[in-house]
Amino acid sequence: MSTRRDWLLQQMGITQYQLRRPRVLQGEIAVTLLPDTRLVLVAEQAPTLQEPLIRDVLRALNLQPAQVMALTPDQLQMLPEQVDCAGWLLGVESEHPFNGITFNTAVFNELISSGAAKRALWQQMCNHDSHLFSHP
Repeated sequence: MSTRRDWLLQQMGITQYQLRRPRVLQGEIAVTLLPDTRLVLVAEQAPTLQEPLIRDVLRALNLQPAQVMALTPDQLQMLPEQVDCAGWLLGVESEHPFNGITFNTAVFNELISSGAAKRALWQQMCNHDSHLFSHP
């Protein structure tokens, strides 16, 4: 649905650009990762890092809770284009590049109650060496 103004600009060969992150101009501060962040957990409602399943996953990946940053999908859009850590998308979709490693799972409540969802997560983790997450 375009307006008359949009149509006129198009007829004149003027391209309108849409800001990728307009909230930055509206005063929101960009999200920055700490240098030791190794995993970005993205969820609408992120579970605490003390949840038993989360602790098990972090232990399997050889990560400490201080190396994990939990974000909402809106905050994820505020990250720089290239992120030098892994990503775990809990029930959300994103094309954000995470150093080539992204785990996709169901929302947390479904993940903890579904054996198939847990197996899918562990299978994704087995496809990557845990040394990728440890400090160089």
